[in-house]
Amino acid sequence: MSDPDKDKARNREIAENESERQTVSDIRVSGWAIAAAVVIGLAAVGWVLLHNN
Repeated sequence: MSDPDKDKARNREIAENESERQTVSDIRVSGWAIAAAVVIGLAAVGWVLLHNN
């Protein structure tokens, strides 16, 4: 039978690792969302400038 203290420590470490992985993933997704918004914004500004005769 395993030691409950070791199980708790292992579970805590797994949870911390998963939390870190989730944070990195969230930052990566946010970065892509910001980049997409900037590209769309620049395209809109360019379109307005081209059609503002």
